[in-house]
Amino acid sequence: MAWVRVTNIQTYRVGTTTYAGTVTVAAESVTDSASRRDLDRRIWKLAIPALGSIAAEPLYNLVDTAIVGHLGRSPLDALAIASSALSAVAWLAIFLATATTTEVAKNAARGAVSAAGRAVGAAYAVAAGWGVITAGAVVAVAPLVTWLLGGRGVIAPAATGYLRISALGLPFLYLSFAGNGHLVGLANTKTPLRIAVGANVLNAALEAGLVFGAHAGLAGSAWGTVAAQVVAALAYARASRRSSVAPEKPGKPDIGALLRDGHRLSVRTVALGVVPLAVTAVAARLGPVPLAGQQVANRVWYLLSISLDALAVPAQVYVSAALGTGDAGAARLAARRSLVFGLYAGIALAALTAALAFIVPAAFSADPAIRHEAFIALLCAALTQPLAALAFVYDGIILGLGDYVAMRRTMIIVIFAFAPLAGLVLRYHWLGLPGVWAALGCWLAARAVLLARCWARAMAAAPGA
Repeated sequence: MAWVRVTNIQTYRVGTTTYAGTVTVAAESVTDSASRRDLDRRIWKLAIPALGSIAAEPLYNLVDTAIVGHLGRSPLDALAIASSALSAVAWLAIFLATATTTEVAKNAARGAVSAAGRAVGAAYAVAAGWGVITAGAVVAVAPLVTWLLGGRGVIAPAATGYLRISALGLPFLYLSFAGNGHLVGLANTKTPLRIAVGANVLNAALEAGLVFGAHAGLAGSAWGTVAAQVVAALAYARASRRSSVAPEKPGKPDIGALLRDGHRLSVRTVALGVVPLAVTAVAARLGPVPLAGQQVANRVWYLLSISLDALAVPAQVYVSAALGTGDAGAARLAARRSLVFGLYAGIALAALTAALAFIVPAAFSADPAIRHEAFIALLCAALTQPLAALAFVYDGIILGLGDYVAMRRTMIIVIFAFAPLAGLVLRYHWLGLPGVWAALGCWLAARAVLLARCWARAMAAAPGA
């Protein structure tokens, strides 16, 4: 049995054939514990820098929440409505990162550098066009989206304004997704980390200056994030041009393949986004105080839990590369080790989330009622972290497998694991935010179970099973 290593050196090798280029795919024995430890080190070497780029968007939202929370309850409620909608819109284009990562890793493993370059070119082309179209649509429907998510009274115009300003950053966010998929597919997570750190420092500085210095209020927060997204997109474009596999002009088949994968992944993403949007809508109907508390808890939980996606990155890259060279055994090993580390990380994050419940709410609001609701929500959220770990790592494994149809089907089905408890919370408001988080826990557990079954079926059908 062998596993696939992807590194940036001057030649790359598949089997006994050596290709000119800069991506290496080498088969190494994993029959002994030393080789397994080497794989473990490579998983963490890829995962730790990946954390920064994965956390970029949640950090934008966390900074928004921390700054806006000190403007009062109404601005925080408006931000809760708008950021939930924007997160869903961002997820619609996440296929630009996930599908590109798989294609680049797979083609690099096969030595098909030109095909990898065309896949990147297709990602950038689709990102630009799709981003402009989506931005226009968000500007047009912002009032309706705000109303559907429970925005009423003074909250509605504030949330609508934030949505419309933030929409201007969507094309740049989508371009960043394409660039991230390109670099991660080449097992380069250090550059995305540097870009993420720089963009978030800029975002925090601009928002603080605009909100507290220029007294631009909620709109200032939105403009700060847009500026940071523009800078991040430019940095990704520069890094892509300088990478070992540069973007190439895509053909119609390349764009068609990305759009086909994007359709499958977007349906999956829409289904995935239904639950977070429903959580916001349910919390809004519990009242303004629970909604604000949920906004604080959700941003903290999401930032912590999405860090678990860092382990989905090596799972996706190594599973893609292994299957690209026909080594099912290497794919199994990479998946298994990523899951073990993910579960350990989930347990650690559960303890961290519970500890932060005693500290974090005060940083986001001076309102004692909001702090109390955030405290309760964070304690409940802590219990979901191990479930999130398994769900997110299995996401990466199935993305590496490239079975987007199975992912789409799974994400649609698991909505029905969330809906019953969410309906009970709407019927019995006394269940409050603990009821909301119980529903989220059921959703995460169902995702992990069904994706695990997809992986087991795929491996049972693999050659040599």
